[in-house]
Amino acid sequence: MFYSIQQLTLYLGKRDYVDHVSSVDKVGTFRLQCVCSVAELFVQLACAFRYGSDDLDVMGLCFRKDIWTQFVQIHPPVDKPALSAMHETLLKKAGDGAQPFSFEIPNNLPCSVSLQPGPDDKGKACGVDFEVKTYLAMEKCNPDEKIEKKDTARLIIRKIQYAPSQVGAGPKAEICKSFMMSDKPVHLEASMEKDLYFHGEDIPIKIKIKNESNKTVKKIKVTVDQTTDIVLYSADKYTKAVFTQEFGDTVEPNGSFENTLTIKPLLADNKEKRGLALDGRLKDEDTNLASTTMLREGIEKDVLGILVSYKIKINLMVAGGGLLGGLTASDVTVELPLMLMHPKPEVKTAHQCKWCLMLLFLMLFPKNHKILIYFTS
Repeated sequence: MFYSIQQLTLYLGKRDYVDHVSSVDKVGTFRLQCVCSVAELFVQLACAFRYGSDDLDVMGLCFRKDIWTQFVQIHPPVDKPALSAMHETLLKKAGDGAQPFSFEIPNNLPCSVSLQPGPDDKGKACGVDFEVKTYLAMEKCNPDEKIEKKDTARLIIRKIQYAPSQVGAGPKAEICKSFMMSDKPVHLEASMEKDLYFHGEDIPIKIKIKNESNKTVKKIKVTVDQTTDIVLYSADKYTKAVFTQEFGDTVEPNGSFENTLTIKPLLADNKEKRGLALDGRLKDEDTNLASTTMLREGIEKDVLGILVSYKIKINLMVAGGGLLGGLTASDVTVELPLMLMHPKPEVKTAHQCKWCLMLLFLMLFPKNHKILIYFTS
């Protein structure tokens, strides 16, 4: 069988597709020029988990597991999707020979997550990714058929999820701990205003300490831990600190302390930590710490591939006293759950867009007030 193709191009309206809980944004359109063949042309959307480098694939070991795959036949056309406004825009841009397609991503699939490679690691990062691939083949899915690279076009996309519009009440934790050689305990209480914060947002933590013991609280240490649970192929679960800071506040015996400590965990402070979970990235674009995995009822964890969660640890470093010194020293610790996510972008109304155009017009044509009055009337 012989076939020839001059150009194969994928056109997508965007690279980020939002999981709205009840549904996910659709993926579509494609361009093809000069195909002369008895072969068929397909588009594939695959969600896969990669847990090894490309170098190992060459050795015959495939460290990639498909979580979900769907195929659409483009040429010869079988079923054409109902055209959306995005389809029509892309078809105009692509020109003659463009063929529309559409994929519906199930809402039970994981969001894009990548594991940060080490300084010397090469190739694609491990994690969950989504890939749109169009290819020319005799069959849509034949592992024995060799598909030439020139007959393939592929593009990585991301499935993302925004924070819900309403957040819950903030968590609260407290502990009362006694010490050796001390009749009375140390009380520690920590709380937050809400249960969810955005990436890059300041996180205030309200701390209350009542020291009734004969020990001295030397300092307060706050740590944010990211726990990554890889549930797809093994029971691999590990925790890495993404924020650590010590506050030099002391609380003397029979003293008290009440203050709000502000923290902000950022990827910029963790660039060298191998295996840290990040939101899926496109090529070398910058990203951020992975968002918290939102689990829906009835969804099996195994399908999600990678689960990401956070917790804040507040630790009081209590010094020992007397003849026994450090033998009576101890720590007082409480933990608070933390959810990190992206805020949902604001959708501008027609009225807001009108005023934006007015401001732009004033900047470009500051003297044409008469035209501006006509425009706003």
